[in-house]
Amino acid sequence: MEMINLSAENYAEKFTSAEDALLAEINKETYASHAQPQMLSGHVQGKVLEFISTIMQPQYILEIGTFVGYSALCLAKGLQLNGELHTIELRPEDANTCAKNFAQSELYKKIHLHVGNALDIIPALPYKWDIVFIDADKQGYTAYYDLVVPRLSERGIIIADNVLFHGQVLEENITGKNAIAIDEFNKHVAADERTEQVMLTVRDGLLIIKRKK
Repeated sequence: MEMINLSAENYAEKFTSAEDALLAEINKETYASHAQPQMLSGHVQGKVLEFISTIMQPQYILEIGTFVGYSALCLAKGLQLNGELHTIELRPEDANTCAKNFAQSELYKKIHLHVGNALDIIPALPYKWDIVFIDADKQGYTAYYDLVVPRLSERGIIIADNVLFHGQVLEENITGKNAIAIDEFNKHVAADERTEQVMLTVRDGLLIIKRKK
């Protein structure tokens, strides 16, 4: 089941403020040369991330799953003057692409790229996170979530991507391993008494989570 209505997506893009030149080039290049371009956050979702970050003006952002750096660049736009974005990418080839893309941005000094397993890297980063964006291997979502919830700042939020997983989570009998993992993650978050959340049907689904007061 495909969740994204292409006509609605195109209409939303038409009435969403344009990408900057670097983001537009990354978008174009990813679809032209990457084997999995659909993993890109893209124009509308990227602008949502940018808006959230700009409104919050975070000190520290953690991104789990960098891909080619598009979403990191969107999130970094809202950082405070001395803020930092730490982003983790497992695949060396994508990390190399990220590094090249980040180097073209005026925000590059605020972005710290870590290459390796997020489960090893996250505990070594000594920050309270204002924004955490999870967009990595779907079977790792619950583990990442449990690692970062205690490390959220007082006003911190988690944004998890792909929580509708192409509509497969809506099926009566979920069979795909990634869809099963996402469904279990959604249920895990819903049952967590520490947090509250809202699910948005933007693109492939965003789950925004914050700690209860």
